[in-house]
Amino acid sequence: MLPLILHIDTATEYASICLTQGDRILGMRVSPDQKQHGAFVQPAIQALMQENDLNLTALNAIAVTEGPGSYTGLRVSMASAKGLCYALDKPLITISTLKVMALAAQIKHGKDYPQAIYCPLIDARRMEVFTALYDGHLEPIATPSAMILDSASFKELVDNQIIVFSGTGAPKFKAVLNHPNALFSAVQHDASHLAILAIQAHEKAAFANLAYAEPYYLKAFYSAPAKK
Repeated sequence: MLPLILHIDTATEYASICLTQGDRILGMRVSPDQKQHGAFVQPAIQALMQENDLNLTALNAIAVTEGPGSYTGLRVSMASAKGLCYALDKPLITISTLKVMALAAQIKHGKDYPQAIYCPLIDARRMEVFTALYDGHLEPIATPSAMILDSASFKELVDNQIIVFSGTGAPKFKAVLNHPNALFSAVQHDASHLAILAIQAHEKAAFANLAYAEPYYLKAFYSAPAKK
């Protein structure tokens, strides 16, 4: 029987949940309203299960983006995932938000730029971002960190090869970096990208310690500024 996995991502302003069996997506729900992430998760899960005539007990695992990202969003998704895992006695899979974002960019741009480096950027107010660097195989070049962007950021790398910048922090970096090797992508990650990585983790039985799993905030607090 192919594994049935529920995937939850509310780490950024665009939330999504999907259900997979093997590598097939059985359904997905999305919510672009960050203020509604808390109210979105449970009804979305219920709808996905009902549409497929499945009970939560049929799940083989639950996956979640662990962060970095929105403080509130990360708490919502991690609490939901852990609660279900405890109640159902199922394993938990945690995946870095930044790696999920890098995968989305790699899927979109990898064929055109096979040697590119992927740099997801999550807006953390003013010129600060949460970021990491990945190669084309999604192996980490630089681990997740908080960074203040300026025109010299990533200079040594971008002088020598193409870097694909994506995420909510990319537009403000584009305003200060003008370089032929800098590609700014508007690609939007979602739970289907989380699913690809989570399925790989499930195959390796790379499960999180349910008792100690917690959101990876990077900083004490982050919340996207309110839209005007």
